[in-house]
Amino acid sequence: MRSAPTVLHLDMDAFFASVEQASKPSLRGKAVVVGGLGPRGVVATASYEARIFGVHSALPMAQARRLAPNAAYLVPRFAFYRSISDQVMALLRALSPLVEPLSLDEAFVDLEAGGAAWDERSARLVGAKLRADIRAVTGLTGSVGLAASKMLAKIASEQAKPDGLVLIEPGTERALLAPLPVRTLPGVGPATGDHLRRAGIHTVGELAEAGEDELVRLLGKAHGHALHAMSLARDERSVVAERETKSVSVEDTYDVDIHDRVRVGVEVRRLADRCVRRLRTAGLSGRTIVLKVRRYDFSTLTRSETLRGPTDDPAVVREAAARLLGSVDTTGGVRLLGVGVSGLADYTQEDLFAQAAGEREKELPGEEAKEAASSEEQQRADAERRWPAGHDVRHSEYGHGWVQGSGLGRVTVRFETPGSAPGRVRTFRTGDPALHPADPLPLSERRPGVGRESADGPSGKDDRDGEGRDGEGSQGGREARGSQESAAGAAATAGASDPGPAGG
Repeated sequence: MRSAPTVLHLDMDAFFASVEQASKPSLRGKAVVVGGLGPRGVVATASYEARIFGVHSALPMAQARRLAPNAAYLVPRFAFYRSISDQVMALLRALSPLVEPLSLDEAFVDLEAGGAAWDERSARLVGAKLRADIRAVTGLTGSVGLAASKMLAKIASEQAKPDGLVLIEPGTERALLAPLPVRTLPGVGPATGDHLRRAGIHTVGELAEAGEDELVRLLGKAHGHALHAMSLARDERSVVAERETKSVSVEDTYDVDIHDRVRVGVEVRRLADRCVRRLRTAGLSGRTIVLKVRRYDFSTLTRSETLRGPTDDPAVVREAAARLLGSVDTTGGVRLLGVGVSGLADYTQEDLFAQAAGEREKELPGEEAKEAASSEEQQRADAERRWPAGHDVRHSEYGHGWVQGSGLGRVTVRFETPGSAPGRVRTFRTGDPALHPADPLPLSERRPGVGRESADGPSGKDDRDGEGRDGEGSQGGREARGSQESAAGAAATAGASDPGPAGG
C-alpha cells in the first residue's frame, strides 16, 4: 500500500437537495427533501436543515412529512443533476486519468497517477483547489478526504462533512480507526455488524484485537481475511478508471395500484421510451429487454427477452416489453413497473429488426390510444406528470420559475432564478396556455480561477468547520422571507423514477 495520502475521495454535500437550494433562492437555508412524493415514495436526499428533524435518505416519504411538515418537498430532476455531476467529474478528470465514479455525487481519484500530488502538502493543496473550483463552477460544496487508500479516504471525507477537507496523515491510520464502529468498514452491513456485536466486537480496534483466525471462524475465509486487513488499515484496492455499465433501466412506483390492463400497457410503453432515451444519451444499445412488475401483494416478477442483436430502437424495445407484459398476470393490481436493457454494446444492428418497420410510425395502437385518452385516471396522471413539484417552468409574462405544487386543476409557481432574490408566488390553471415546462437554468456562470479564493486558502489547513459554509449566495437565502415553502409538495406527483442515488 502506498504511504503518501494521494487517494482523494470527493462526496458532494446533500447533492440533490443542494442543487435545488442553489437553483431556488427562496429555499436556501431551508429544509428541502427530494424524492418520490407519493404515499409510497422514499427520500432520495435531504438538506442538512431537514436532517435536523431526523429526515434522511431511504426514509419513507410519509414519515419524512410527519418529521418535517414544513419542509419543501420536491420531485427529482435527474437530468439536471446528471449535468451538474458531469461538470464535477470533468474537474476530477483534469487531475488524473484514474477517476472512479461511485454515483452522481461521489468518486475516488488517484492523484499520484496524474502527477497532481505526491506527498501530504501537495495533496492538501490539490484538495483545497478542487473544492474552490467546484464552488466556482457549480455554486455547490463538496467534502474531500485524502489518505493512502480508498477505505481511509472515504472515512476522511465522511469526517469532513459538510463542506470540509480532512487528510489522514501517514502513521496515524490505526489510531484513527480503532474507536470507530465496525460498520464504518466497507463490507460490514447490518447482518455482519449484528453477528460481530453478538461476538462482543463493536469497534474496529476490537476487530483487530480479535485476530484473523477468529474473524475467519466467525465470518468465513474471504470475509474474515478482508476485514482483518482493513481493521489494520490495510486496503490494497486500486482506483479503477471506469466501471462498465451492465444495464440501463427506469422504473416508476404508483401511488395507487393500477388495475386497468390498458393503463399498465401505456405505462410500460412510456417506460420503454424513457429507457431508450437513456440508452441513446449514453451512446449504448442492448440485446436483452427486461420487464419488472411488482404486484399488489409486493411479489416482484422479472421477465426478459434476448434479441438477435443490440438495438436502441424505441419501437423494438416497446414491442419486446409488451410481449413480456403479456406473460404476467396483473389482474390483482400493479404497484411498480420497470423496463431495462442489458447486454450492452456501443453499436446497433438495425437490419435485424425489420419486423418492427411497420410499427415505427405508431406511438400507440389506435384503439388502445383512444381508450387511454378517455380514461380520467390517465388524464389526471398526465397532468400531474406535467407539473411536478420543483420542476422548471416559464410563463410568457412572468418569466422563469418553478412549481411549488399542483392539484385540483391548479399549479402554483414561484418565479425566481438562481441569481435572483427570492421570488413571488402565483397560481394558474394547469391548462394556462402562457405556462410551459422549461429547462433548468445554470447554477453559476463562473469558472475555475475566477472569483474569490477558496476559504481553505493555500495553506490547505483542515477546515472541518461544519455548518458555517453554505453555497454561494446562501446568506441571502437565510434572510429570505415567505411562508409558502411548505406548499411545495402540496399536491404531490407520483414517486421518483430513474435511479440516481446521492449521499452526502
